[in-house]
Amino acid sequence: MKKAVSRDGTAIAFERFGDGPPLVLVNGANCTRGTDVPLATGLAADHTVYVYDRRGRGDSGDTAPYAVDREMEDLAAVIEVAGGTAGVYGISSGGALVLQAAASGLPISRVAVYEVPYSTDPAERTAADEYSAELSRRLAGDDRGGAAELFLRRVGMPPEAIAGMRQAPFWKDLESIAPTLAYDDAVMAGGQVPTDRLAQISVPVLVVCGGAGPEWFRDTGRAVAAALPHGRYETLDGQDHRVDPAALAPVLARFFG
Repeated sequence: MKKAVSRDGTAIAFERFGDGPPLVLVNGANCTRGTDVPLATGLAADHTVYVYDRRGRGDSGDTAPYAVDREMEDLAAVIEVAGGTAGVYGISSGGALVLQAAASGLPISRVAVYEVPYSTDPAERTAADEYSAELSRRLAGDDRGGAAELFLRRVGMPPEAIAGMRQAPFWKDLESIAPTLAYDDAVMAGGQVPTDRLAQISVPVLVVCGGAGPEWFRDTGRAVAAALPHGRYETLDGQDHRVDPAALAPVLARFFG
């Protein structure tokens, strides 16, 4: 493990795999860099792959107050240690962060994202606002378990499954990074497809969604690709939001190769 230093002095922990053109992986909510290691090893034959702990997670630091701009600076710090420019892949809310970073002019050569949970339904904004308010309330009361449960309900996990997770040894890990759920919520910014921002991205972007998950992911993915000047959409058959790294790696290797 090594550390890059972000603009505000926050130490960002990262690991490096393989050899070749640099590729940075950005994970979503409830994840640390370890989540990305299987995908990194699957890409390491052709790329130098960087996985990192987003701020407030794992071995990375966290400096208040939080802002999405600070997370983009964290990504910029990792890209700097990777050589100054890199391809970047992001999954779920991590994909939203990557798209915003590309639109903001970070030195990113190509972008790929998997199932960014945007919505094309205006009515979904009400549910997103309600979630944001309740998440803030629980975190303000230091109810980390309640915040973690709220997120899991938000993404559609059944109550009985959540009850089982609360008894599992890894639940304490989810509670430890529960404050970063607010960071992902800020990155999503209400969850509507940000068409104006996407139109500012000048590099090639691959948008991938699983063929076995809910249809709204694919509808949204197509909308994201259509809003990009150089966007391309692809469905990965047999996959859902918990995509198999072995199925995804060849798709990314072709795009970034």
